[in-house]
Amino acid sequence: MRRHWQKKPLLIRQAFPGIEPPVSRNDLFSMAADEYIESRLVQQKAGEWTLRQGPFLKRQLPTVKTPAWTLLIQGVDLHVPAAHELLSRFRFVPDARLDDLMVSYATDGGGVGPHFDSYDVFLLQVQGKRRWRIGRMNDAALIPDLPLKILANFQPEEEWILEPGDMLYLPPRWAHDGVADGECMTCSIGFRAPVRDEVGREVLQRLLDGEEPVANSALYRDPSQPATDTPARIPSTLQEFTKEAVARLVESPRALACALGEWLSEPKPLVAFDQGSPLRHEADIVLDRRTRMLYDDEHVFINGESFRAGGQDAMLIRHLADHRCLPAAQWRRASDEARQLLAEWAQAGWIHSTGDDEVTA
Repeated sequence: MRRHWQKKPLLIRQAFPGIEPPVSRNDLFSMAADEYIESRLVQQKAGEWTLRQGPFLKRQLPTVKTPAWTLLIQGVDLHVPAAHELLSRFRFVPDARLDDLMVSYATDGGGVGPHFDSYDVFLLQVQGKRRWRIGRMNDAALIPDLPLKILANFQPEEEWILEPGDMLYLPPRWAHDGVADGECMTCSIGFRAPVRDEVGREVLQRLLDGEEPVANSALYRDPSQPATDTPARIPSTLQEFTKEAVARLVESPRALACALGEWLSEPKPLVAFDQGSPLRHEADIVLDRRTRMLYDDEHVFINGESFRAGGQDAMLIRHLADHRCLPAAQWRRASDEARQLLAEWAQAGWIHSTGDDEVTA
């Protein structure tokens, strides 16, 4: 983190020695047919690129003997325990930044063309070989009239062939091009990098949504307004009134922190939770692997909702968030209020007792 994170690329040979793909080829193809899983098919024929969005039935996919095609499945960690476990190995970066694990399956020559990402990414080879070329992005121009964002003037500086267990880290905006050397599978561990304006919009919207109507809220008044011969001009006093109104919304650091935490903990758009089961008194608690849970000094955030927490209850809930599990001996010491909250989360399917046949951490 000190030497490379957001600074320069790093190739780690055998970062995961003996690694096996977290999902088989057939299971990956089956996931592509699910309308609740984001999938894309990229194919190159005679120099022409095509991009199709899923879902795809198996018969709609090219054969594995057809060269130069790639199937991309997003958020595999939400559906496959082994993928979720693999993603958890990257929690040395805060969860607020960790996004998901994408699996890229490609036949010989398959790839998505030279491109760049606006976020950090670890590219972990889990099956077969892939040739990677990387370089500083000195020119962001794209080839026009393509369905993919492919760099027009990619200038590679380094090149490697990655085998199973090898991993390449790339900071944001490093150009790269990966081409399958035979049939292969690559896991991409991506990170959230929200644009400043996006953060502003999302947090402000949450502040507005949570704003309670005030019975005696100040009305705009202009007792000093003279008669005007430019009636279409917006009064500067009204502009100032608006500025003060917006400033009032964001003047509370606690409200801002709460809105940010709720937004960051929102589940993925296609995620849905099934109704859960009551917690078993003798069992440990584990988070559902689809659950996003964060905290700050005063709140705990889970799946887009916020709760105040203090004292021993806060310590227990933070343990659950950090470790994605909470031993039975610990959660039984929680206050009645905290245990009621845990029971509600269990009913919503956000947490489970260990041993339950549920999607757990």
